[in-house]
Amino acid sequence: MLTTYDEYHDFFERARILSADNDFGNQYLKTIRLYPDANWKDAFSRGQLRSKQWLIDSLKQTHGNTNLGTIYVCAGWYGTLAHLLFTNNFILDKIRSFDIDESCWKIAETLNKNYVMQDWKFKASTVDIHNIEYPGKYNTLKNDGSQCELFEDPNTIINTSCEHIPNFKQWYNKIPDGKLLVLQSNNYYEIDDHINCYETVDSFLKDCPMSNLDFSGTLDCGEYSRFMIIGTK
Repeated sequence: MLTTYDEYHDFFERARILSADNDFGNQYLKTIRLYPDANWKDAFSRGQLRSKQWLIDSLKQTHGNTNLGTIYVCAGWYGTLAHLLFTNNFILDKIRSFDIDESCWKIAETLNKNYVMQDWKFKASTVDIHNIEYPGKYNTLKNDGSQCELFEDPNTIINTSCEHIPNFKQWYNKIPDGKLLVLQSNNYYEIDDHINCYETVDSFLKDCPMSNLDFSGTLDCGEYSRFMIIGTK
């Protein structure tokens, strides 16, 4: 929760600096005013934003001219990454954001409201990512709270929270070969919820075998290192 003017100002400046869209910071401010009790300090920490900007820059270098098609963002939280993908001119059809936390979907859809209104170019859903089938059906909620079933098959799968995923190998092994994957984890063992950390990017790679590896790297975040892999399974 942001409580002081200085926190709001700092928050807005970080949004403005990252933005490729002049409305980016304003949309964030509208969202946090509607949901002031959300965990904005963590969601918009410098480490989180650096990690996402690193992903955006690296994905531009490796697949900037690729149609990413339908993107599944697993453990999508408040939809920050989806907003950055939309506003950085990637070629894509639509983004689906999944999180097991039922409080996330409305926040993510408020942040990405313009894309929700474009025939659900963005849609957030409360789903355990272990239950996703490729292709497969899942349930989502309309704005009025009524349930709707969708059947989709992603081209690109992004998970920037692999350190939080229990039974990670089981989740990874369900993904069919040929999907473009963008994955991040870290070596920040000190947080209890970080149950799938790695010592190095190479040890992360061992759990994520790729038929074609486009990128692997390490980002120094001070207290910890973040690892990222981009490639085709």
